Amino acid sequence: VFVALRRRVASSMSMVFDEYGRPFIILKEQQGSSRVKGVEAQKQNIMAARSVSGILRTSLGPKGMDKMLVSPDGDVTVTNDGATILEKMHVEHQVARLLVELSASQDDEIGDGTTGVVVLAGALLEQAEKLLDRGLHPVRIAEGFEVACSIATRRLEEIAETVDASSDTFLVDTAMTTLSSKIVNMYKKQMATIAVEAVLAVADTARGDVNFDLIKVEGKPGGSLDQTELIRGIVVDKDFSHPQMPKKVTDARMCILTCPFEPPKPKTKHKLDIASKEAYDKLYKREQEYFLEMVDHCKKCGANLVICQWGFDDEANHLLLQHDLPAVRWVGGVELELIAIATGGRIVPRFAELDASKLGRAGVVREVTFGTTKERMLVVEECAESQAVTVLVRGGNKMIVDEAKRSLHDAMCVVRNLVKDNRIVYGGGAAEVACSLAVATAADDMTGTQQFAVRAFADALDDVPMALAENSGLAPIAHLSAVKAAQLSTGLSHLGIDCLQLGTNDMKHQHVFETLIGKQQQLMLATQVVKMILKIDDVIMHGNY
Repeated sequence: VFVALRRRVASSMSMVFDEYGRPFIILKEQQGSSRVKGVEAQKQNIMAARSVSGILRTSLGPKGMDKMLVSPDGDVTVTNDGATILEKMHVEHQVARLLVELSASQDDEIGDGTTGVVVLAGALLEQAEKLLDRGLHPVRIAEGFEVACSIATRRLEEIAETVDASSDTFLVDTAMTTLSSKIVNMYKKQMATIAVEAVLAVADTARGDVNFDLIKVEGKPGGSLDQTELIRGIVVDKDFSHPQMPKKVTDARMCILTCPFEPPKPKTKHKLDIASKEAYDKLYKREQEYFLEMVDHCKKCGANLVICQWGFDDEANHLLLQHDLPAVRWVGGVELELIAIATGGRIVPRFAELDASKLGRAGVVREVTFGTTKERMLVVEECAESQAVTVLVRGGNKMIVDEAKRSLHDAMCVVRNLVKDNRIVYGGGAAEVACSLAVATAADDMTGTQQFAVRAFADALDDVPMALAENSGLAPIAHLSAVKAAQLSTGLSHLGIDCLQLGTNDMKHQHVFETLIGKQQQLMLATQVVKMILKIDDVIMHGNY
């Protein structure tokens, strides 16, 4: 045996001598390690994906922890939003990246539940690994998970309750559930009310849809979170171009321009020699005529406010002030489009095309100032055509403002989901426990190896309430067992984990609601990704085959 071992070691390395006669060993490249096949590949993939879900597990629930992410440039982000954490982590592993895409899919489709979906996928993979160790074929496990997922989604529909989407109370309560795990949970009532009012202001109830383009979220560091407000209009992070222009324009008729207040420039290279005072005066007079013509076009069409995408020099600025025409310059393209939609104006590319029919109309355009820093913003209110709104977020620093904006986005997505489908399930792990019990009962009636996979799905569903209890500082197994026993004995599907320790595990009493479509999407997306990972049995790296 010893001789055979020595031969194997000798075959993988060779000894050479340098010019001074000193020996050193060269090991041959382990080419076999660059390719992984079969069960080994599946287990490595499961381990990589589970390591990602393990990072997010501690961020689940109202008592979940935040993560600090530092970019290569030194930018710091503090968040517990699953999609943001995974996006900024820059995951390298190919299979682990599937969980990043899973979280992004949940964020794009539903807007909330991005942490829960990754935790559920991690729990399913943990159960799948146990089944692989027991000799079950990966395809049989994937099929069993698919069957269990359909049982769970049907159970969710059975326990769902329909709420009145026109009632602000239910919408605010559901938005508050989303915000309870965020950094803004101290002001969750105020934030939830702002989110509900913003969505209802632009909601198309006939089609059951919400155009998020009409909701603008602006952030301004300084002040505190409770100074966040909803402005029924558009906020533009600009000020009037001249300090002596009026700070408030009532009954605004605005021309929205994408052409600059400058004399036209030739397309070709040019050079102008001015040899005398008369030639300079002539040039100055011609330039004045250009500016006066531009201002005249604006005045003739009846405008009393100019909004321009480009800049203009001091000469044009001075002439606009002289002609009592307040102006705003360097307004971004997206903001320009939003102003045009909201005020009913047309974006005009040439001064010659200006006329009264292309003007946008608003009740008031005013300039507001913040603190002592001389930072100013323009507010366009009482817009003629649409109910565009802006949420102005305040916070102690940029990190808090950014996290508050992400939290408000999640809350608004939840309210939009309720406008689209007004059915809710109860949070706090109640829905997962109800689904787990239903799947486990169905598994008892099955035969063959499929029942193992279906029962494993039920065990994976229990992992979400266990994580909630763990993150809240409770004994996870004891609390989960108590909730399952209570649901079995009473038949009530709204009993969950009392994360906030209010003395009752009745989620209906605690007003912890989640949208049905969000919960169903979580189950379906997690199951699809786990099926995909289980069916990979060979990892071939580029150039190593």
